[in-house]
Amino acid sequence: MITISGLTARIAGRLLIDDASLTLPSGFKAGLVGRNGAGKSTLFKIITGDMSPEAGTVNYPKGARIGQVAQEAPGTDDALIEIVMAADKERAALLKEAETATDPHRIAEIQVRLADIDAYSAEARAASILAGLGFDDEAQKRPAKSFSGGWRMRVALAAVLFSEPDLLLLDEPTNYLDLEGTLWLEDYIKRYPHTVIIISHDRDLLNSAVNSIVHLDQKKLTFYRGPYDQFERQKAEAEELQMKARAKNEAARKHLQSFIDRFKAKATKAKQAQSRVKALERMGTVAAVVHEHVAGFRFPDPEKEAASPIVHIEKGAVGYEPGKPILKNLNLRIDTDDRIALLGSNGNGKSTFAKFISGRLKAEAGRVTLAPNLKIGFFAQHQLDDLVPEQSAVDHVRKLMPLEPEAKVRSRVAQMGLPTEKMDTSAKDLSGGEKARLLMGLSAFHAPNLLILDEPTNHLDIDSRRALIEALNDYTGAVILISHDRHLIEATVDRLWLVRDGTVKVFEGDLEEYRDLVVSAGKASQKKDSGSASAAQAEKPAMQKRSNPIALKKKIDEIQSLIDRIERLIQGIDTELSDPDIYVKNSARAADLTTARANAQKKLEASEEEWLALSTELEEIGGA
Repeated sequence: MITISGLTARIAGRLLIDDASLTLPSGFKAGLVGRNGAGKSTLFKIITGDMSPEAGTVNYPKGARIGQVAQEAPGTDDALIEIVMAADKERAALLKEAETATDPHRIAEIQVRLADIDAYSAEARAASILAGLGFDDEAQKRPAKSFSGGWRMRVALAAVLFSEPDLLLLDEPTNYLDLEGTLWLEDYIKRYPHTVIIISHDRDLLNSAVNSIVHLDQKKLTFYRGPYDQFERQKAEAEELQMKARAKNEAARKHLQSFIDRFKAKATKAKQAQSRVKALERMGTVAAVVHEHVAGFRFPDPEKEAASPIVHIEKGAVGYEPGKPILKNLNLRIDTDDRIALLGSNGNGKSTFAKFISGRLKAEAGRVTLAPNLKIGFFAQHQLDDLVPEQSAVDHVRKLMPLEPEAKVRSRVAQMGLPTEKMDTSAKDLSGGEKARLLMGLSAFHAPNLLILDEPTNHLDIDSRRALIEALNDYTGAVILISHDRHLIEATVDRLWLVRDGTVKVFEGDLEEYRDLVVSAGKASQKKDSGSASAAQAEKPAMQKRSNPIALKKKIDEIQSLIDRIERLIQGIDTELSDPDIYVKNSARAADLTTARANAQKKLEASEEEWLALSTELEEIGGA
């Protein structure tokens, strides 16, 4: 359990957290949400001890290990698999000590502890995590320095996941992942056996991987049980009640004040007026609901609609070196109203294809036909570095409108969602989200017929992502989108193209089917890495099961009954833990319940896996 009491924190004199308190039970998966700049990362620094609060305390069980992704990604000569395994400090220390230990009792203690922490399956576990994050067998053996910064950050993430801390802190982990890595991480967090706090603006991740939300708003921390959508509903309902209570309070205060104003000067009513004054003081006020304004996005509609298809590719091929195409056998068309999302792991060629369509890469083979006077707008995260650091947003836009008056230039900047006070700020001093808004506005400045967005959400909070969805749905041109944000994809596109095996093809399923494909492929890979010895041990019982369908059915029914009992147990524990008073009046009971729930959840997951395996066996022998 982690307990935060009376926490107050400032950064550069700015109050971010003010007398905030929170209790998070052990084993909970919590999403930490709030507007950009609210203080979420500051809270992480206080929890890890990297920053001291102005007041208040953060308490967690003695000896609990806290883990977070290293700020600097590894760039050494060590192989990725070695870097990840080295993250488990205890295992590394025990193995080193085992090489020199001579005392029989100590040797026995070391071996028992190594067995307890599953040390000898470390390489398989590390390889499974790296594979889930996009590194194949060959890549896992390569030195870290041979990878770019973004891929190294994946290694840093793999290392902290492998170390399996008691409290796992993740700050926007999907920013350097593709959709496939995000789906894998989502599944991993759901199954993680310890407490997790994750800062994220990925709505699907917060709906699927966590069971509670911690909202940092108005300098306070508020705990909500359930995923993000449930939190949003609860918050809206609470705000509605608060607004009704405030209106009722103001009406009552106005009535009392009217009586006081009318009769305070009359001797016959002086006592009544004085009692009303005291009643008014006792009544107090209900705080107003504060809604922070979120600037919108606006993509100007094409001035003239191009004839379909706006892009037609026949037997196309593209790459960076002559004779070495990254993508080939491209036979595709894009129409004026197409909304297309590109799926596929990083490194398969999504960005290459986007550059190809935008005209930044020329075809090595085949034929590419573009509609006459086609305008294409292109946004990519790496282009943030193309902004002139010392120039302001107004300076950047003025270059595109040299003959227009200043008022019109500033009006155009405002349409990009930048507030007045940031229009003259140097680009290097803008936040990541503000830079992204500026660059998106510049990319779409000339009213393109086709808008290509490569990971546009990395620096946007949830409210800004919602505004981006609205702007894309209002835009009348065609869109090609590369994103790890499933909610953005589902809300804005109607076609899916899969970039894989050196080409681009239409994916006929929906995102849920693609998710199942990615997760099942990851689990198949994990089973493959589990080792031939385990497979050999499992083969004999499997054959025995196949020979006895009646026994199989009986076992399946027994496990189903067990699953039902465990689910009822968890439901009962959740009901008891939902009472906030238990954490104050009986913290020991709350701790016992959270431990019991974590154990029950583990047992439930193991039982479900066994049920699924046996059911599959039964189907294979035709006994279902």
